[in-house]
Amino acid sequence: MQLSAIIRRAREQGASDVHLEGGMPMALRVRGALRLVGEPLSAASLTTLAREVVGDDWPEFVERCSYDVSRTLEGQRIRINVLRSARGVGFAIRLLSTSHATLKRLNLHPDLRRLVEPTHGLVLVCGPTGSGKTSTLAALLQELNLEESRHIITVESPIEYALVPRMSFIRQREVGRDTPSFAQALVDAMREDPDVLMVGEMREPEVMRLTLNAAETGHLVLATVHSASAGEALARVVSAFAPEMQAAVCAQLADCLVGVVCQRLRYRPEVGLRVPECEVLMGSTPVKSIVRQGHFYKIPSAIETGAADGCWSFPRYAEWLARKTDWSQPSTPTEEPPAAAPEAEPTREPLLPAARTRPAVVTRIPESPTRTRRSASPEKPTEPRSAEDGVFVIQGEQDDLVSLVRELEGES
Repeated sequence: MQLSAIIRRAREQGASDVHLEGGMPMALRVRGALRLVGEPLSAASLTTLAREVVGDDWPEFVERCSYDVSRTLEGQRIRINVLRSARGVGFAIRLLSTSHATLKRLNLHPDLRRLVEPTHGLVLVCGPTGSGKTSTLAALLQELNLEESRHIITVESPIEYALVPRMSFIRQREVGRDTPSFAQALVDAMREDPDVLMVGEMREPEVMRLTLNAAETGHLVLATVHSASAGEALARVVSAFAPEMQAAVCAQLADCLVGVVCQRLRYRPEVGLRVPECEVLMGSTPVKSIVRQGHFYKIPSAIETGAADGCWSFPRYAEWLARKTDWSQPSTPTEEPPAAAPEAEPTREPLLPAARTRPAVVTRIPESPTRTRRSASPEKPTEPRSAEDGVFVIQGEQDDLVSLVRELEGES
């Protein structure tokens, strides 16, 4: 059994996740639903595959009974979780986007760009497992990377999106490989001159405390929380601390809050895609007052009345998705195409037709010492004919302009 063959088959089926378990067929999650494919897999073959994936870290897997790693196979970026279950060794594999995530490519609202405009504060991206939180974080970082010169440090477990530096300077650290823990990575980051910090998981109270301190001391911090709504995400952060500390945490959270994005994936049959449907809470003055008092039950009404501040409720965001027409498909190339040369502006047609002119042929006559007035010739001189379309044409056989003017003055 080859892992590359499994990934190839999953990609052909359009799957977002792959589950492998001893004695069961391969399970693919397609458009949010599980689908069993093929024959049951033997526990021995999965154990052999796990040894190939884990490699030299097999003793660590035996001790912890789980192992996380991210790789690129068959041109596909994947996140692998190797685990031990009642049937032996199992796999949970997530197929990640192969393109550089941006708000447009993820079909997110462009107003989310406002979340990364401040130079300090806290941005939370929340939602259930598998709702695309990491993809949204990568898209927000990519917006900065393409337009601003900032020092970005990410702490992830594992690294899912390999960000390519454009205008920003990017450091990506993986927990377990580059740093022992999220808490240690955040302590180290304070001495590494960051402008932007991205925390892949904010679960432990110590990590939450360090994250709030970083956001409060002049850094823009982006983090994820598992919750079903924006208000629940804020309440979960506060409730992670001891009761005697929660009032101080509410004040600290209110001071540094930039915004909260809660998202869930919805399948849209008209485009054949699962796209994020979001609830957006911006850190306006009324919202910060609610957070400071700890009245998180008022957050839904603040979102409904905060449209002018950039807040979006789930129903209003769904209406925007229903009106959206410029959908981005997953087949979008990973690199931006080179800018085409500007086309020449088309020549505008004049409002009136241009007059057709003929070139004037002027014959110079050598000057004589005594120039007399032109006498009448026996032959009738050729009168200059009026030109077409109102243009006076000087015939070639006539004299220069000076003599012509004098002749006209004499006739008048």
